[in-house]
Amino acid sequence: METAHTVEHADAQKIHGHEEHHHEETFLTKYIFSQDHKMISKQFLITGMFWAIIGGLLSILFRLQLGWPNETFPILETFLGKWAEGGKISQEFYYALVTMHGTILVFFVLTGGLSGTFANLLIPYQIGARDMASPFVNMLSYWFFFTAGAVMLFSFFIQTGPASGGWTAYPPLNGLRDTGVNLGSGLGFDLWILGMALFIVSSLLGALNYITTVLNMRTKGMSMTKLPLPIWALLFTAIVGVLSFPALLAGVVLLEFDRLLDTSFYLNNIIINGNLLAYKGGSPILFQHLFWFLGHPEVYIIILPAMGIVSEILSVHARKPIFGYKAMIISLLAILILSFVVWAHHMFVTGMNPNLGAIFTLFTLLIAIPSAIKVFNWLGTLWKGKIRLVSASLFAIGFVSMFISGGLTGIILGNSAIDIQLHDTMFVVAHFHIVMGIAAFFGMFAGVYHWFPRLFGRMMNETLGQIHFYITLIGAYLIFFPMHFMTSVPRRYYTYANFETFNNFNHLAEFMSMVAIIVYLAQFLFLINFFYSIFKGTKLEGEYANPWGANTLEWTAPVERLHGNWPGDIPTVHRWPYDYSFAGKETNMQTEPYKEGEDPNL
Repeated sequence: METAHTVEHADAQKIHGHEEHHHEETFLTKYIFSQDHKMISKQFLITGMFWAIIGGLLSILFRLQLGWPNETFPILETFLGKWAEGGKISQEFYYALVTMHGTILVFFVLTGGLSGTFANLLIPYQIGARDMASPFVNMLSYWFFFTAGAVMLFSFFIQTGPASGGWTAYPPLNGLRDTGVNLGSGLGFDLWILGMALFIVSSLLGALNYITTVLNMRTKGMSMTKLPLPIWALLFTAIVGVLSFPALLAGVVLLEFDRLLDTSFYLNNIIINGNLLAYKGGSPILFQHLFWFLGHPEVYIIILPAMGIVSEILSVHARKPIFGYKAMIISLLAILILSFVVWAHHMFVTGMNPNLGAIFTLFTLLIAIPSAIKVFNWLGTLWKGKIRLVSASLFAIGFVSMFISGGLTGIILGNSAIDIQLHDTMFVVAHFHIVMGIAAFFGMFAGVYHWFPRLFGRMMNETLGQIHFYITLIGAYLIFFPMHFMTSVPRRYYTYANFETFNNFNHLAEFMSMVAIIVYLAQFLFLINFFYSIFKGTKLEGEYANPWGANTLEWTAPVERLHGNWPGDIPTVHRWPYDYSFAGKETNMQTEPYKEGEDPNL
C-alpha cells in the first residue's frame, strides 16, 4: 500500500554508492570500523555474548552467597581480592554484583545485543536494501555501544568498585557521592551514568537509522503489508526507543547534576550523621517517573524483537503461513501504545492516589489482550503444522512457553492491591526473569540458530544445540518456578540469617543456586558450538543456499556475503513472506510472481 514510498533498486544503488565501484577494504574498514550491516550485526552479537558471559557470571557469584550464606569459597579471594576476603563475598560487592548483573543483562545484552544484532542483520536483507539508510551512523551506533560497555567494565577495576545502588539507580541513595553509605555510590556510579548516557546515544542512533531504512529503503513491491514480522517488530521497537530513551537520559543527567553540582532535582531534607544537608525542594519520586517512563517500555524494547523473530521461525519450521498476520501487527501496535501508559504500575507503593493506581492497573491489564492474541496466533501457527524440531524452532517454542508462564504472573502483579503485597519479593524476581529475561534469551537463541547460516555460510551443530535447549529450558523452570512460592522473601538481601521465617527457604535457595550454575555452564555448549561452527561447521552448498526453505529475501542473496547483499539488481517482491505449503509448493519465495489465476494467500 505504500509502494509509492519504496525506492527503485537502481535509485537505491545510487543512494548507497553500491555500484560496481567499491573502495578496496582494509582490515580496519572490513572488521573494525565496518559500515556493512552484516559485519555490524556480528559485532553487536559477539559483544552481546561477551556481556552475557559477564552478566551471568555475576549472578553465579551472588547465587553462591544466597545458596550457601554460611560457607566460604577460598577461590573467590584469589580472583576477587578484597571483595571476597576469607573466601566470602563482602556486602559491598554483593550489592554491586546485583546492580551490575541487572544493568548488563537488561541494557547490554537484551537491548543492545538483541536489537543491534537482528535489526542490523534483518532490516536491509528482508526489505531488499543494500544497507542501512546511513551506514556511517550505523557504525557510530555500534561504537557508542562498545564504548558504553567499556566504561561499565572499567568501573570494576576502580578502588571503590562499580555502582551498587541497584540497576534502577533510585535516589536519594544514588543522588549523593561518598556518603559512607556504600562505596559503590562514588566514582563507580558516575561511571554507571556515563555508560548509560553513551548507551542511550547508541540506541537512539540505531533506532533512527532503523526507522528511516524501513520507511524509505524497501525494494520494489515490498509494501508494508508484505513486510516480514521481524521487521514490523524491529520498527515498533525502534519507535518505542526513540520516544522513551530520552526520558531516561534526562533522568540520569539530572541525577548527575545532583551528585556533582549540588542541585536538588531529586533530593530534599537529607540528614547524614545528624547533619542536615543543603538540598531543598527535590523529589526522588520524579526520578522514578522518568526512569519507569523508559523502564516499562524497556520491557517491550526487549521482548518485541524476540516476538518478531519467533513469529518468523515458527512459520518457517511449521511449514505453514503465520496465523493472523494482520492481527499480529495490530497487537504489536497495541502493545507499543499501551507500553507508554503503564509505567506507574512500578510505583504503586510510592503513596500514589488509589484512584490513579486503578487507572494504571486498568491499562496494565489491557496489555494482556494483545499479548494473548499473539500467543493464540503462535499456537494457531503450530496447530497441525509439519513442525521441524531443530534448535531454532525448539527455542522459539520455548519462548512461547516462557512468555505464557511469565505473562500469567504479570496479570497478578498488574493489580495494584496484590502488587503492593508482593512488591520487592522473590515473586517479582521470578516474574520478570521468566517473561523478560529467559523468554528474550530464548528468542535470541532461536534467531542465532536460525540465521547462523546467513551470517557465516555454515550450519551449527544440531545435537549440541538441542542439548543446550533442553538443559536451559528445564533449568530455567527449576530456578524460577519455585521462586513464585517465596512471596514473603524480600529480594536484594545479603543474608536472611536474622530472619527465622526466611530461613525456611534455605534449602530451596541452595537448590536454585546449584541449578543456576549448571544452566550457566550449559551456555558454554552454545559458545563452543557457535565459534567452532564459524570455522568448521557444515558448509552450505550452492551459491544461493536456503537450508530452511524460507521465503524471505535474505535467502535470495548469495552465500558469498558481499557488501551490498545482491550482485546486480536487487530483488523485486511479489508475495507476502509466509506462502508456505501454498499452491502445491512448500516454499514460495517472495520474489516469485503469482501465476495466472492464483489468488494471493494473504
